[in-house]
Amino acid sequence: MASLAAALRRTACPPADRHLLRRAVLLAPSHVLPSAISSFASHTTLIAHQPHTHSSGKVSKFHTTTQNASSHAPMSFSDLSTRKKVTINTLRKMYEKGEKITMLTAHDFPSGLLADQAGMDVILVGDSLAMVGLGMEDTNQITLDDMVHHSRAVARGVRSAFLVTDLPMGSYELSPQQALQSAIALVQRGRATSVKIEGGKEIASTIKAITTMGIPVLGHIGLTPQRQGSLGGFVVQSKTAASASKLLSDALAVQDAGAWGMVLEAVPADMARLVTEALDIPTIGIGAGEGTSGQVLVQIDMLGNFPSGRFLPKFVKKYADVFEVSRKAIGEYRDEVKAGTYPAQEHTYPVKEQEVAEFKQIIEKRKEEIAASKEKRRNLD
Repeated sequence: MASLAAALRRTACPPADRHLLRRAVLLAPSHVLPSAISSFASHTTLIAHQPHTHSSGKVSKFHTTTQNASSHAPMSFSDLSTRKKVTINTLRKMYEKGEKITMLTAHDFPSGLLADQAGMDVILVGDSLAMVGLGMEDTNQITLDDMVHHSRAVARGVRSAFLVTDLPMGSYELSPQQALQSAIALVQRGRATSVKIEGGKEIASTIKAITTMGIPVLGHIGLTPQRQGSLGGFVVQSKTAASASKLLSDALAVQDAGAWGMVLEAVPADMARLVTEALDIPTIGIGAGEGTSGQVLVQIDMLGNFPSGRFLPKFVKKYADVFEVSRKAIGEYRDEVKAGTYPAQEHTYPVKEQEVAEFKQIIEKRKEEIAASKEKRRNLD
């Protein structure tokens, strides 16, 4: 808690507004989350042919236009991000000069804000939020309305990054027209800039229908979690030359359909590198080695924002232990409340002694009314 207070004192926001920033960092020290995400971004970028440096994640000016006495005051943070907006043209230029693209998932306003402030090029509202954000068993349980809701929340925290949102299972398989309608919902109501869709050759006509209408599409091939039942579970794909050839065919079909890039998931590093070299659009790897055009991870996983014992895939690097930091902070709050040491004097609002004295007199005059109210409440039990 001391480190949180110190970090907040270093921000440019007024002292009365710092409680809002505390809410934005989910009770963890403010330097932990952005620095952990920045570490992931820096680690990915250092692999690039030409190094690229983004924001350090330090919060700049923080404004609120509401009364500072409310813990439910909305946030205004127009000055938080000083980066230029990442566009599809920005990503293309990065790809052409060999600069690695950094991508991270987000599932709500605080996680979107953190990823953006830490310098992510792309933020993905992935259907993995079904598990990490909603406690569902798999991605197939989440609906289009869920994705719209969470995409809109993430978008409120993103000022610079390129925002991509997943088309969930059941929102695109019936026809290209269904897929286009779903994509429009994610852009119009979910405030996404691009949509991501799983599948290869079989989904090419759907990708083309969406891109033809001006909505950028990010493909997703290799291990496609929405179809993991037919793949035998969450298993590595393209381990043979024949299966890698099919992966290449899928990649070419996605490229020809107009996608701006594609995710390669759970593919051996050598196979992913060769597929990447055969394409003219970026590949974003997750469990696909260092030879792809960029990397993506699930934010909850890389931050360690989960209890011990949870299974993590081999490709996940845990950059922090946010769950334990948060658990300790909340436990400290509980202990201080029980002990009566919180709130301390500095956490309370002052009032003139004369007003207190007058209020005591009012209570004395209304003591019969107060006693009757107490008795009435006891009778309700």
